Amino acid sequence: MKIIADEKKIERNRKIGSYTMLGGLLVLLAGLGLSISQIVTASQNPEVLTADSEAMFNYSTIAMFVGLILTEISMFFNNRWGRKPALHEKISLSLKGLDDRYSVYHYRGPVPTLLVGPSGIWIIEAMYQRGTITHEKGRYRQAGVSWFTRTFYQEGIGRPELMLQSRIEDLERFIKKNLPDAKLPPIQAALVFTAPNVNVQVGDDAPYPAFQVDKLKDSVRRKSKEQPASMTDLQALLNALPAE
Repeated sequence: MKIIADEKKIERNRKIGSYTMLGGLLVLLAGLGLSISQIVTASQNPEVLTADSEAMFNYSTIAMFVGLILTEISMFFNNRWGRKPALHEKISLSLKGLDDRYSVYHYRGPVPTLLVGPSGIWIIEAMYQRGTITHEKGRYRQAGVSWFTRTFYQEGIGRPELMLQSRIEDLERFIKKNLPDAKLPPIQAALVFTAPNVNVQVGDDAPYPAFQVDKLKDSVRRKSKEQPASMTDLQALLNALPAE
């Protein structure tokens, strides 16, 4: 299998995650320090409330707010690129063993992760959420995760079906622009959960399949046996995508 990745972008995003995490921590500590100083001042002289103390209170509130925003930003980047192995690396590791007819693109095409090969065209959305993943009442849902974890450690599952639909539209626009006359197989899309202790219980009623990362390669191989794609047809897409 060929792996084509934008290493510069990946490294840049890793640094953004590190810097925003450090910056958020420093700003939160600064805001906390200002708050504590105001509490101490008020306890020593509760009858005095100056313009300076009001300003310091406002500064501490702003600092705490900015710190929380930076923390959320760092969580977004670190969850995707800061960990080792990163999400895209887990996808590549799970696909190890596929032959050279397969090519996986990480941040080098119209979508973050694209797999092209005998099983067709796959948009793979790597997810890092833990707990139990289900699809109920038209929504993907996450259970078994504490409020603290969702707030400070990882994002909620959100609406991944909308995200995948957007990815499909991005790829379709790319194909329409660069390969208007190409005969390509239908685009497939899947949610792949990479956390080691995730429990995916998503049935066939879901708009897109979802499974643990260790089941990705088997799903790809099964598709290549059930509905093999013509590499001759796919070559046009491979030629339009980056070679390295």
